Amino acid sequence: MTIRSLAVALCAAIAVLAAIAAGAGVFLRGDLATEPFVTVRGESVDLLVGGIYRYNGVAIAAEGVGWDIVTLFLVVPALALVLPAVRRGSLRADLAALGLLVYFLYQYLEYVTFLAYGPLFLVYTAIVGLSVSAIALVAAGLDLRNLAASVGAGFPRRGVIGLALLIPILLGGMWLPLVGRSLNSAVVPELNGGTTLVVQTFDLGLLVPLGLFAAATLLRRHAVGYVLGAIVVVKSATMGTAIAAMLVVEGLATDARQYPPIVLFAAIGLTGAVLATRLFGSIHDPARRPSQPQFARTTTEAPVR
Repeated sequence: MTIRSLAVALCAAIAVLAAIAAGAGVFLRGDLATEPFVTVRGESVDLLVGGIYRYNGVAIAAEGVGWDIVTLFLVVPALALVLPAVRRGSLRADLAALGLLVYFLYQYLEYVTFLAYGPLFLVYTAIVGLSVSAIALVAAGLDLRNLAASVGAGFPRRGVIGLALLIPILLGGMWLPLVGRSLNSAVVPELNGGTTLVVQTFDLGLLVPLGLFAAATLLRRHAVGYVLGAIVVVKSATMGTAIAAMLVVEGLATDARQYPPIVLFAAIGLTGAVLATRLFGSIHDPARRPSQPQFARTTTEAPVR
């Protein structure tokens, strides 16, 4: 088995496991019946008493169902559709797969560290481990020395840079004030029964640097900037849609309708999708020479365009 075939096999396994996990979240969620629970901080939380999200707060479980819907009906099929092209060595497919794999890594790393321990723990863990390996294998196959030459004039550089910069601005604006006002508080309702701010950690520690590095490298037209830019637009398209769906389902479950953030994240998802269409349309897949290895090691930086 070649390294590329192994990468495709890992991606296929991720798609199957994610379909199982998301399908369970959508169809085995139970009736969302709850019972009150008071945490060690004195916070009152309504915990689910049944379903796949048992022992989680109702708001968290409802958000999970919304996320699962997008994963099951949008992201899993998207990954399955690009796999044949990944096997053929398509540059576009490799970049799209990287963005989708980052989505899976983020989602299930959050699930396995934030959700209450339950029957899908090993499935979540497997998706995390497989995603890390698949990202490494697919990224290893990118020929950074020739990547810039494959990017046409239609690449939406300014739009991707703007979207990449929006990530740290939006997430910093959302979460830093929360951390500032709650750091020394005994009661933090935003924990929703948890013990620490897991979502905020991932957003500030993973997505903010991703946005900043993508913008900085694209400004200088480094080859890695095109890779990070592709990840940003795919992640924005999928994650923006998922968050909007999460908020809709949460509103239906808790009667807390949050229309402004729903519109905002739906707009981010749509913007990411439009930029993704333009970005991948501007990339020309170079013909692979028979003697060219499928996965070449590159240590030099691509020439600046």
